Amino acid sequence: MEALRALFQDYRFTLGFTFLSALVILAFLSFFSPYDPVEWLQVPRDMPPSWPHILGTNSKGQDVFWEATFAVRNSLIIAFVAALLSRIIATVVGLLAGYKGGIADQILMFLTDGILVLPLVMMLILVASIMKGQLSLIGLSILLAFFGWPWDARTIRSQVLSLREQTFTQTAILSGKNVLSIVFGEYMPHITPLLLSTVLNNMTWSISSEITLAILGLSKLETPTLGTMLYWALRRQALLLGYWWWIMTPIVLTLVLLTGLYFISVSLCEYMDPRSRLWRATRE
Repeated sequence: MEALRALFQDYRFTLGFTFLSALVILAFLSFFSPYDPVEWLQVPRDMPPSWPHILGTNSKGQDVFWEATFAVRNSLIIAFVAALLSRIIATVVGLLAGYKGGIADQILMFLTDGILVLPLVMMLILVASIMKGQLSLIGLSILLAFFGWPWDARTIRSQVLSLREQTFTQTAILSGKNVLSIVFGEYMPHITPLLLSTVLNNMTWSISSEITLAILGLSKLETPTLGTMLYWALRRQALLLGYWWWIMTPIVLTLVLLTGLYFISVSLCEYMDPRSRLWRATRE
């Protein structure tokens, strides 16, 4: 509770939390939608914002507001699942490589560096092109997770290399603890703050990547996401035809989402920085 109070004193965390909370509420509203998120021609087409279509309708005959609720929900699912899976891989690889060293470290870092040297955007486009139209939300999340862990695995490994030289590591070894107990029991509390900040950064990357793939027409376009909303608005020339409400809705929602994630990430990184902790301790 004390940590939360301290974080909410930072306007960036408060603003970011407000943005994300509003989007989570918007995503939750999708469960009460009166419309099917996939079906076309459910409402009159190309109507400007008015009651009951508060964000207007699009050229597919869908209510933009209710489509946006599904889009935000699906984009958040993709970002969260991708971030969670990639954190699991990064944590296991980073902890084991940093603690074990030797051959295990060399093999794990060889795999890590092998992915790091790949042009990630081109690889995502290549794989998505091969599986065009077949990637479900979870499938896309797994694809993003596969390419999203190496940098953070290296960061975690560096942290573990430092922790391995600490006195408590030698004490744990002498007390008879096995590798898993030391790695996950002793090191995880030190790694957790780092993981929290990298989760938000990875969510930002996953959302941006999904939008890129969707605009290129490489994701499952029938499923509403922020990316596919933009794809259909651009495909149907919404901006040229003056249907500003259609194209501005996903743009504004994306900006709010990415800004919220950025503000919270920056605030958390600053709060968890050792120099900031020392400064707060001296003030107290």
